[in-house]
Amino acid sequence: MRDYRIGREQIDRYAAHLRREERSPGTVENYLRHARTFAAWLDGRPVTRERAAEWKEHLLSKGCAPVTVNAMLAALNGLFRFLGWDDCRVKFLKLQRRLFRATERELTRAEYDRLLSAARTRGRERLALLMETICATGIRVSEVRYLTVEAARRGRAEIALKGKIRTILIPAKLCRKLLQYARKQNTASGEIFFTRGGKGLSRKQIWAEMKALCQRARVRPTKVFPHNLRHLFARTFYRVCRDVAKLADVLGHSSIETTRIYLISTGAEHARTLDRLRLIL
Repeated sequence: MRDYRIGREQIDRYAAHLRREERSPGTVENYLRHARTFAAWLDGRPVTRERAAEWKEHLLSKGCAPVTVNAMLAALNGLFRFLGWDDCRVKFLKLQRRLFRATERELTRAEYDRLLSAARTRGRERLALLMETICATGIRVSEVRYLTVEAARRGRAEIALKGKIRTILIPAKLCRKLLQYARKQNTASGEIFFTRGGKGLSRKQIWAEMKALCQRARVRPTKVFPHNLRHLFARTFYRVCRDVAKLADVLGHSSIETTRIYLISTGAEHARTLDRLRLIL
C-alpha cells in the first residue's frame, strides 16, 4: 500500500490546478478550506479510503448538514483525483430531492425592500445599489466585477466564468443608476463596485455588510446573504415567464436540475398545496 500524505505542497499544487481549470474564486477558496480541514483532522496520519470515510462520519457526528458534507467530499475527491489517489475517493451521501425550502431561509420581496431601505437609511449607497444589481440581474456575487461602466453604457455585461461566456442584460433603469453612481465616484471606466483602496469587493465583505443590516431591517440573519438575492431573482423571473429553460440560461446553469433547486417552494406553500387537495374528510 502506498503512503499518501497531505501537506502544504499537495494543497498548493491543487490550488494551482483549480485556477488553471478556471474555477470561480469562491469555489477555489471553499475547496482549499475543506482540503485543509481534512489535513488538520488527519494530524499527520497517512490518507486511506477508510480514513476518508471515517472523516465523513466525523462530519455527520458533528451535526454538519448532509449537503455540507457532500460539498466537503467533492473538494476532497477532487484533490484525490488530481493527485492520482483514486483508490482513496469516497462515496457521497445519497440525498432525496428537497420538496420544499425552509421558511427561515427564504428571503421575501418585502424583506428585500426592508434591506434596501435599511442600507439607504444608514447611508450605505454602494451596498444598496449592489444588492439591487444582484437581485435585478441574477448574477453571482463572484460576477460583480463584470459590472463595469462600459457594461452599463451598453446595457449588457459579458461574463466569462467557469469556462463559459454568457451575456447578462442590465435593465435600463439600473443602467442609469449605475452610471449616476459611477459619476459620483469619479469612475470613468472599469469596475463600478470597489473598495476605498480601489480593489474589487470580496464575497466576505459583501456578506458582512449585508449581515449588518439585519436588525434594522427586521430580517432573520439566516436569510441575509448575497446568494439569496440570486434566489429571489430566480423565483420572481420564473413567476413572470414560467420558462425554466430560459431561466437556466439567464442564471448560467448547465443543467436545468440545478435551476429547479432555486424554484423550490417554502414549507408553508407546500402545506397550502396539500390543503387544497381536500383529501381529509
